Amino acid sequence: MAFRSVKVFQRDEQVTLPKLRYGSLTSVEQSLQKRRSIRQFRDAPLALEDLGQLLWAAQGITDQTGFRTSPSAGALYPLEVYVVAGNVQGLPTGLYHYIPRAHALRRIADWDKRLALAHAAYDQPSIAEAPLILALSAVYERVTGKYGERGLRYVHMEAGHAAQNIYLQTVSLQLGTVVLGAFDDRDVKGVLSLHGRETPLYLMPVGKPG
Repeated sequence: MAFRSVKVFQRDEQVTLPKLRYGSLTSVEQSLQKRRSIRQFRDAPLALEDLGQLLWAAQGITDQTGFRTSPSAGALYPLEVYVVAGNVQGLPTGLYHYIPRAHALRRIADWDKRLALAHAAYDQPSIAEAPLILALSAVYERVTGKYGERGLRYVHMEAGHAAQNIYLQTVSLQLGTVVLGAFDDRDVKGVLSLHGRETPLYLMPVGKPG
């Protein structure tokens, strides 16, 4: 049985993530060459530091003006990132919301939601078995308020940018992931406690390749 921290975080408490690393032994070119969709994972915990790197790759802040790792139409940033944690060292099982400006997590729920999320995704085993799942959602109104109906397209472009960033970061960390879009929107919203304006776009289980 993998070791898990016994520290208990309260609902809505912020969990500060470890300091970011801005270099690795894996080049961008190597990550592109090795990038593959991984659906089977070992029963092994992930490091909290690695989770922090993945979240930063998806929507992290890159300078004092607030620009992020993924390009966004009008710098409006409609995406939200959630973590369904089941086996992360130093992070109790539960559901978390990423706060880019603080590079921290806000705890939403304190129980393992992986199985429920797998059911919402038509029982795809990679979700139930991965030590964590990253979920990307969008608040379309942040972009359509400025760009109208065409803003829908911009949101989907941005989601693709963020997902590819996660893919490349997993390669650098010697982890694996896969983009999953087959799920019931209403059920996923319920599992992730998304408010009415948020729409789930991607589920990305992450783990050590099996």
